[in-house]
Amino acid sequence: MKQRVLLADDHQLFREALRSLLEKDPELEVVAETGDGIDVIRLTRETSPDIVCMDVNMPGLNGIETTRQVKATWPGVKVIALSAYCDQRYVLDMINAGALAYVTKAAAGVELLRAIESVSGNRSYLCPDALDSVRGVLSGQGEAEKQSPQLSAREREVLRHVATGLTSAQIAEQLHIAASTVEVHRRNIMRKLDLHNVAELTRYAIRCGIVANP
Repeated sequence: MKQRVLLADDHQLFREALRSLLEKDPELEVVAETGDGIDVIRLTRETSPDIVCMDVNMPGLNGIETTRQVKATWPGVKVIALSAYCDQRYVLDMINAGALAYVTKAAAGVELLRAIESVSGNRSYLCPDALDSVRGVLSGQGEAEKQSPQLSAREREVLRHVATGLTSAQIAEQLHIAASTVEVHRRNIMRKLDLHNVAELTRYAIRCGIVANP
């Protein structure tokens, strides 16, 4: 089944370039596009997209508030943030609003396709520039990681890989353990931290400085 994509960006030429890129993929279908945040809400209701590629800066509602409203009403919709900037504030605000991925417009070709593949599998994705921008974002976050004794060293290692978008099978290969063991660690991490999905795990990993280079 094709993934249904809604494009939201206030630069028409950029939207057209994205549409052209995505329409070359037989697994993707662009169901609507807009350059206005308020219109995103209407189009999400009318077209039921699986994924919204969301510009951070748009008229009407900005991408952060629009993402928050979309996720509140349609929690199953995956949001990929798009921005010309990878400032720490933008990246963290979009993640906190519910975006599962963040891609800079300068890297929106291959990186956007990677992000779509990741969120389609319910995995998070930060392009390299975005990941660099949030590493070390909070002062003392290294201490915050040390102050999380409820997670074992192996659990922190698994969480680090989860937050960079790897599947359980990929993590198992990296750590030379069984995929079923990775799943056990994931469940234990979520139970211990009282977190319930990949997006929440990613936010925790970023906040605590657990995220490493992809």
